[in-house]
Amino acid sequence: MTVSAVVPVLNDGEALVRLLADLRGAPDLEVVVVDGGSEDDSVDAARCADVVVTSAPGRGRQLHAGVDRASGDWLWFLHADSRVSGAVLGALDDCLTNPGWGFCRVRLDGTGWPLRMVETAMNWRSGITGIATGDQGIFAHRRLLEAIGGVPALPLMEDIECCRRLRRLARPRRVGPPLVTSARRWQRDGTMSTVLLMWWLRMRYWAGADAFELARRYYANVR
Repeated sequence: MTVSAVVPVLNDGEALVRLLADLRGAPDLEVVVVDGGSEDDSVDAARCADVVVTSAPGRGRQLHAGVDRASGDWLWFLHADSRVSGAVLGALDDCLTNPGWGFCRVRLDGTGWPLRMVETAMNWRSGITGIATGDQGIFAHRRLLEAIGGVPALPLMEDIECCRRLRRLARPRRVGPPLVTSARRWQRDGTMSTVLLMWWLRMRYWAGADAFELARRYYANVR
């Protein structure tokens, strides 16, 4: 059994240094970094990864490119601003038995009760629906990914669509210890504004809206 962590980056150099330091705690883990055209030091920061790939920007396209270059039987998709503890690595290893898929619980790295409510809602929603977001460290056996045609090469909602397709094949497993992710989006744009925007985007996607149009709307709201 081999595992490849695939990390899409775009101007994430500072965060990537911290994540790669965390992943050095798992010596058998292959780390694949996929740069989408960064203008900072992301590529330099990625030099200690096992594989560095360049691709067109967009998480879906970058993840797809990373999977093509990864050698692992299992693929683990991580955001560059995630932090991975030894407890997460150990619990993940316990989940990778027979082919399947799953995701981690999440904890936001900021303080204050609004963020605690957001992470609680994210964990509750994903546990009930089996649909996780990208910052929850989705993992899947290569065989299942191939069965759904790989990671959808979408500019937005690739995580939602990937989970939706995987859920048709198997029930997800959930890693107990939380994966820590950056709260910067909520802190920058406001907790309630961010929650409402993400729910609006998801509802539009579920209703059949084009992911490329939704991506334009989303990035227009990112300052």
